[in-house]
Amino acid sequence: MTNQQSFTPVWQADLGDGRFQNPILYADYSDPDIVRVGDDFYMTASSFVSSPGLPILHSKDLVNWTIIGHAVDRLPGGYDGNVRHGDGVWAPAIRHHDGRFWIFFSAPDEGIYMTTAVNPAGPWTPLHMVKEVKGWIDPCPFWDDDGQAYLVHAFARSRCGIKHRLKMCRMKPDGTALLDDGEVIFDGEIDHPTMEGPKMYKRNGYYYIFAPAGGVPTGWQTILRSKSVYGPYEDKIVLHQGDTPVNGPHQGGYVELDSGESWFVHFQDREAYGRIVHLQPMGWENDWPVMGVDINNDGVGEPVLVYPKPNVGKEYPAAVPETSDDFNATVLGLQWQWQSNRKEEWYSLEANPGFLRLYAQPLPEGGSILYHAPHVLCQKLPAPEFAATAKLELNLAQGESAGLTAFGHDYAYVAAEATENGLRLVYADSFGNKEKETAPAESRKAELDLPAGTKTVYLRAECRLEAVFTFFYSLDNETYLPIGESFTAVPGGWVGAKVGLFALKPTAVAQGGYADVDWLRFDLLKA
Repeated sequence: MTNQQSFTPVWQADLGDGRFQNPILYADYSDPDIVRVGDDFYMTASSFVSSPGLPILHSKDLVNWTIIGHAVDRLPGGYDGNVRHGDGVWAPAIRHHDGRFWIFFSAPDEGIYMTTAVNPAGPWTPLHMVKEVKGWIDPCPFWDDDGQAYLVHAFARSRCGIKHRLKMCRMKPDGTALLDDGEVIFDGEIDHPTMEGPKMYKRNGYYYIFAPAGGVPTGWQTILRSKSVYGPYEDKIVLHQGDTPVNGPHQGGYVELDSGESWFVHFQDREAYGRIVHLQPMGWENDWPVMGVDINNDGVGEPVLVYPKPNVGKEYPAAVPETSDDFNATVLGLQWQWQSNRKEEWYSLEANPGFLRLYAQPLPEGGSILYHAPHVLCQKLPAPEFAATAKLELNLAQGESAGLTAFGHDYAYVAAEATENGLRLVYADSFGNKEKETAPAESRKAELDLPAGTKTVYLRAECRLEAVFTFFYSLDNETYLPIGESFTAVPGGWVGAKVGLFALKPTAVAQGGYADVDWLRFDLLKA
């Protein structure tokens, strides 16, 4: 794997003076959940259609995180070929029980899945279908003190016509099946609309369900409390935006420390940046959680922006998830994900050691633009501002192209395209892909023939505040010239925008060339 310490991080939560800044992860780790095991903390997040999926992150202090693996190598049947934007892995829950780690998640069109592992870095067991059902989402397992097991979940109206409600089911203690169809334990339609993402705990004789409500960009964190698994449940809002710039602070999990502190991890929807991860101090008053700081004295906590780090008993070095990659390993770095289930013929790290070879691939049947390509290799946007630069050595057949993209429902890219006269640089964009009934074309906004004999190009995407991208190219890695127009990135299917690499050929029968990527580096932007 790439030694991330050789690169300067473009965002770091640890301020180096005993404090941290939010977000702790300025990247799209959507719907995070967290568990503590001994002195270690583990987090997972939604991964939707990307593969590998279900990232596993590790921390010793809740502030500094690295990626240690993925729980899902491939999505189940139906995720090969065309990209099913917005489907796949929704809102997982991670738990540690009976000496094993457990992750439950729903695929909204297929059902509820489970996987387990002794080592959170893997291997994880093959996905097991707990319940084949459409529209049951955001499942969370719970094992009670008496050995009984339960699963609480929400609903997706788009799939089953139900919304706002949480349901509790009895579950086999081994997590392999539900024992009944459950019963609705809370209806939030009036006071907590769009209630979803439940996470269940037990403390001081109370059953707690932490659940977001109010919608992704504007909602709040609700706590439900009862002395019985099936309720009735009291409800209380414990975290909201208030007078802070952190919109919709909700959906996540909490942990307790040996020092007596409690902490809550949640997301904030930052549109093109995705659902970025925040950390809130948490306490207890009258057996109710208290989150954040009640800045405006309205009785509800508000998110902190800078705060003393959790007291875990010692200091740990700053760490961030990997981003830059020099492709010197024989496996892809854990920061990389494909747009759908990957195929081995798409790439190689051994054909030219020290390079990532991307073999030019055709679009899947029915695909017409890059939006439909499963073989785009992507990373999350890692900071509010950054430059992503790639060095490409090209061996393309006529009509093939390879490039760098800022990718979401709208996307733009700069690519080197092989013509009968040599390489040509192309800047193109595409808008409106969220509306599935339309099929927008790509629009070429700039074309530039490169000098005869050119084989190596450097492509750069600079991201300024609010995800405004400008693309550049260079032939010597010293002088970079702009190409195309500025482009404002937007989210994809429930995910933030991404930076991606790709190699395309026009048809399945065309001659197959390739692009060798020497490195891709994320750097701080110069003023």
